[in-house]
Amino acid sequence: MNPTYITSLDKVAGIGAQERARLAPVLDLFAFRSNDYYLSLIDWEDTKDPIRRLIIPSLDELEPWGRLDPSSEHRYTRAPGLQHKYRETALMLVSDLCGGFCRYCFRKRLFIGDAREVNRDVSGGLAYIRDHPEITNVLLTGGDPLVLDTGRLRDILNRLREIRHVRIIRIGTKMPAYDPYRIINDPALVDAIRECHDGENLVYIMAQFNHPRELTDAACRAIALLQDAGAVVMNQTPLIRGINDDPAVLSRLLGRLSFIGVNPYYVFQCRPTTGNRAFAVPVEESYRIFEQARATCSGLSKQARFVMSHATGKIEVVGKTGGFTYFKYNQAADPEDIGRFMVYKSNPQAYWFDDYTELVDEGRLGESDLLDAADAGIAGTLGETDESPGVL
Repeated sequence: MNPTYITSLDKVAGIGAQERARLAPVLDLFAFRSNDYYLSLIDWEDTKDPIRRLIIPSLDELEPWGRLDPSSEHRYTRAPGLQHKYRETALMLVSDLCGGFCRYCFRKRLFIGDAREVNRDVSGGLAYIRDHPEITNVLLTGGDPLVLDTGRLRDILNRLREIRHVRIIRIGTKMPAYDPYRIINDPALVDAIRECHDGENLVYIMAQFNHPRELTDAACRAIALLQDAGAVVMNQTPLIRGINDDPAVLSRLLGRLSFIGVNPYYVFQCRPTTGNRAFAVPVEESYRIFEQARATCSGLSKQARFVMSHATGKIEVVGKTGGFTYFKYNQAADPEDIGRFMVYKSNPQAYWFDDYTELVDEGRLGESDLLDAADAGIAGTLGETDESPGVL
């Protein structure tokens, strides 16, 4: 099978003329792209079908909310198409196209107008990486790198492999879900992955399966081919309202991934991106769903961490009691923040880290609050600094 790609709702049989007319204002803002393989996974009789919600535009996207660059990625651009936020990791935007456009995409700005963040000439980014020996990991992303012609992708991989301090190359892709035949029908692509893996320097495929129904027989075959080529396949997914915000669904996803040898990596809080309000779940509700899902998984499925990709770093939600929510920097733009632990007063209405404003410190807590925090397993002195109040 070679899927046919579709960029107009006129070609989607499950969408009637009246619905297309209603959705026209959404398409004026946010593009649509999919293919006949992925659309075949939709149960068109179910208006709340999660695959439909993931790929088909909805009027909810017009609700004012968020920013186009909620994680301030522009602050970390060091060369055209190259971001360097974390000391050991560089990110290269090598594609401005995906196999499909997720309706909750946090980089939808790349598909609006003449966005210029993606640079087809990667030489400037490679030169930056070459000049920074602390960079041991490079993430290829976009867009989706597997949309690139195989020859083009192989060239980028080979040029990265020539930089001796780059030990890990990651490829961020949703193609195993959107179009597994891109992998199945192109042995040259699998060979390019195999050639790049030499036993010490690894290739990681950072897949994105959001719902267990995406794990079709074809998707599992594509994953197996990548694994046979020596790639380590991991999965990350945002927690999205109406798609995987049911603990049973999320547990099934994490479990099925582990059954095919795909390591669950991150479950992300939905970023507050323009158009994403209807897909977002409050942080503390997301954490509850995440923990309930993990409770019914095997140990291998429990490897996932629940994090926010904040402008300052990857902030993990590590605990919740009645009155407090606990966070830790799992990774940070400022290396001094890595591992920093933070305690905030609970805010059930918070959708993002910035929504937490009441930081815990001795000057604001009463004796009973301190006892509650101690009972929750929080040891040490609750202190406050100018930059990060509430850090233990």
